Amino acid sequence: MEKLGFGLMRLPTVLNNEKKAIDIEELKNMVDTFLENGFTYFDTAWMYCEFESEKAIKTALVDRHPRDSFKLATKLHAAFLKTKEDRDIIFNKQLEKTGAGYFDYYLIHDIEKEFYTIFEDLDCFNWLMNKKKAGLVKNIGFSFHDSPEFLDKVLTEHPEMEFVQLQINYLDWESNSIQSRKCYEVARKHNKPIIVMEPVKGGTLANMPKEAVELFKKYHSDWSVPSWAIRFSAGLDGVFMVLSGMSNMAQLTDNISYMKGIKPLSQEEKEVAFKAVDIIKNSITVPCTGCSYCTDGCPANIPIPKYFEIYNEAKRYNGSQKENYKTASDNKGKAGECIGCGQCESVCPQHIEIIEHLKGVAKLFEA
Repeated sequence: MEKLGFGLMRLPTVLNNEKKAIDIEELKNMVDTFLENGFTYFDTAWMYCEFESEKAIKTALVDRHPRDSFKLATKLHAAFLKTKEDRDIIFNKQLEKTGAGYFDYYLIHDIEKEFYTIFEDLDCFNWLMNKKKAGLVKNIGFSFHDSPEFLDKVLTEHPEMEFVQLQINYLDWESNSIQSRKCYEVARKHNKPIIVMEPVKGGTLANMPKEAVELFKKYHSDWSVPSWAIRFSAGLDGVFMVLSGMSNMAQLTDNISYMKGIKPLSQEEKEVAFKAVDIIKNSITVPCTGCSYCTDGCPANIPIPKYFEIYNEAKRYNGSQKENYKTASDNKGKAGECIGCGQCESVCPQHIEIIEHLKGVAKLFEA
């Protein structure tokens, strides 16, 4: 397979701020272009796009192309599991929603300490192995958001897992919270093939400060800024797939332009990327990637990622952004209405102190 995977968490929409209002016709065009250029891997999950992603890919891909012309991955998340019966309820619904018949790749989703306990208590690893034996899944693995030490524990206890999906990008490579490099090294130690998620960190490495953009353009004027991030991840030994969440045709065609016969970054080019890290970090107040895991079940109906996006823009450019905040909060909970229940923080893959940052949002926009 070509190394570029179509991440189906951030899809084109017909309404702003409505992830479930997917633009199906645009998605069809993107899927067709993706396949025509030799790329075949599609990655979705149970809760992506407010539970609509799996349905959308049925309409745009599965119903329109031969089953053997693409690879489809989806996932099981602990947040939706209360009993062992829930495993099959969700899995069977995923088969129905996608119409795929089977999944080429199936992941135990978002392993970290709390969720790992749930997966173990509900015997999800053996359950997934049985799905493979039944021919309903071709390849089994998991996605991971915790420390390298904990990754070593999981891989040691479950050597039957065939691959691991990690958050890897040059911004998080030496990060104290994400620890991309150290997690990558653990996966390599266990000889597990790696899928990369968040190579552009939710768009952070595509929309960056002017100073960082100039640094990249000075070195390669013909390269797009996000291409540096995806080249960085794709060039790592052991990486067989890099997922990119593409929400419009321009992003897709840009990715395709350099991922066909991908040329990895040289060591000198990597050093250029690392020089940009401090510039980028200084421009980010909240390191949110916009995954929206935090919004499902929020009792105050707060669109947390959107507020953080507006907050970061206001801090970066010293602008008020109050009108954008007002628009985003129409018919939604305001940041100041957060009750501090902690539901959002318990599922945040980036380990963000969401409650404290929402206080900052409220102070800036609601005063």
